[in-house]
Amino acid sequence: MSALADNDLVLVSPRYLAGSGSKPANALGPLIHLFHWHHHDPASGHIGLDSPCGTLFVDFEPARADGMWWTIRHHEPYWQAQFSRQTPIEAIAAVTQALPQLLDDMRHADRIPLAPYTIAQSAALNSWSSHGEDGTTVHTSPDGHCVLTHEPSSELTWRIRNSLYEGFDTKWSATFTVDTPEPVVAQFFAHLTSIVPVERIFGEVPFLVRDSASALITPVRSAAVNPHTHHAIAQADQAYTDQRRRR
Repeated sequence: MSALADNDLVLVSPRYLAGSGSKPANALGPLIHLFHWHHHDPASGHIGLDSPCGTLFVDFEPARADGMWWTIRHHEPYWQAQFSRQTPIEAIAAVTQALPQLLDDMRHADRIPLAPYTIAQSAALNSWSSHGEDGTTVHTSPDGHCVLTHEPSSELTWRIRNSLYEGFDTKWSATFTVDTPEPVVAQFFAHLTSIVPVERIFGEVPFLVRDSASALITPVRSAAVNPHTHHAIAQADQAYTDQRRRR
């Protein structure tokens, strides 16, 4: 990876190791421009969006000391989802863009499809392991770096934790409180577990991830074939090599 410059465009998989990216507008823009949610943008950098009906709220607050940059809140019933700084923006945007459909606003639904899979189905399709004990279900990524815990008796009913061996700037978390509609969590999880790589500027990728064997990073501009095809071939080669090592 040392041959890549910080400003090189790359594809990264798995998504949960790619870092947040630098495009929060992907999660906010559609609500503003397509669905006309009320937009509050104070000088502090805190951006708040309110649904037209006043029941759903999205806050992007990058100055928060606890690192929980994103909050989605719903009233009656009350539920809340929060995402920390390095949560991949693609998974967050998948949730925010689908929020209008929770309010029966089906405009643009053809352009913003809901995930067709349950959480368990997404885990199985993407080779995550799953086990349950005492009413708690845990789904773990193939490399063990990302874990979803579903504990129905807890106020934080769904919790997702990610880190590369507790390494600096690789940690992020996502939480969903009780009464969060399960399709909201399924939407996030489907876009998090997808094997389709995400696009990043190389300098955006967490430093410890760049040379990690757990991540696959391929260049976009110098690829001899379509960049996504090139990445898919590299994924297959990586999977074959990992399989041989385990024998």
